[in-house]
Amino acid sequence: MASIKGQTVEQLGGEGSVLVRQRREHAEMDRLMDRCHLLTDPEEREQTLKQIVQLVFSHAFAEETVLWPVVRRSVPDGEELTARVEEEHQQINDLTSEIERLDPQDPEREEKVRRVFALIRQDIRDEEDELLPRLQDALGPARLRRLGLAWETVRRSAPTHPHPAVPRRPPGNALLGVPLSACDRLRDRVRSSTQMVGERAAFASSSGCSAPPQQPPW
Repeated sequence: MASIKGQTVEQLGGEGSVLVRQRREHAEMDRLMDRCHLLTDPEEREQTLKQIVQLVFSHAFAEETVLWPVVRRSVPDGEELTARVEEEHQQINDLTSEIERLDPQDPEREEKVRRVFALIRQDIRDEEDELLPRLQDALGPARLRRLGLAWETVRRSAPTHPHPAVPRRPPGNALLGVPLSACDRLRDRVRSSTQMVGERAAFASSSGCSAPPQQPPW
């Protein structure tokens, strides 16, 4: 049973396959975590950390809603495999919630960031080396592509922040998670708009120009 990490797109079922989509986002998580580790500018680092959080939680919600039920139905030992990954997701959820409550200057926060990055990397390895290859063995390319479309649809409307009280399995995760998704995405838009306003004001101040009036971000 080969890891999906080194396989070709064709071996994984084609461009739209859920395995290709999963691997692509895992690679982006790795890239962003490496970038966050190297950054020295606090604002850039916080922005990258926010990108990681948004990506990780929308990705995991789509897995739990679309993929893991199929694994439990189609893969031998699927219940045990998904339970292990769900436990990793819960640990990531709890730890990220603690990170979001701490001040960026708090030394305890940096240690928690290192721990959550280690958990995310472990989760990626468990999925790519063990769980997803078993799904690949159980499903044909056409079904992997259909599953990829369903996964992508859910991911695009999934929560983007941790919610430790939301169950890890359907239907509870959808009943509680979908309403929270709207709040998360509004929160992300407001933060993004507020940051843009702040950057424009800072540029205007440094250049001696007056910043144009801005509309509220909501």
